[in-house]
Amino acid sequence: MARVVVWHVPVTVTGRTTSLRLFRLRDGRRCAVGFSSAGALAELLGPKQAAVELGEPALRALTAPLGVEELVLDPRLVAAPVVAPAVTAAAAAAAAAAGDPSAGGAARPSAGRSTTRSGAQLQRR
Repeated sequence: MARVVVWHVPVTVTGRTTSLRLFRLRDGRRCAVGFSSAGALAELLGPKQAAVELGEPALRALTAPLGVEELVLDPRLVAAPVVAPAVTAAAAAAAAAAGDPSAGGAARPSAGRSTTRSGAQLQRR
């Protein structure tokens, strides 16, 4: 009998409902992802990401009716890290003279806007 490899698959839990998280490939096609270990899943999607353990046949059976044919095992980051623009001494001095609170060269997020973390996550739709 063939051994079924278990994948750690990210899910979204809302109340008593659990649903698969689907992602997109670079070309826009939807895909399901699985991870070879819980640690690999937490490293990419964060330690609070809920997951279920599924074999590949079960994951394919769940995604086929949705038209999802691609499965990705252990996806990697695809975007370059975000780099803050360099602030020259002249620009910092001009900002300080104008009374800009971020004149120290550190960019501060404005209220209501999220900050960008180093690295990227897969695109979810």
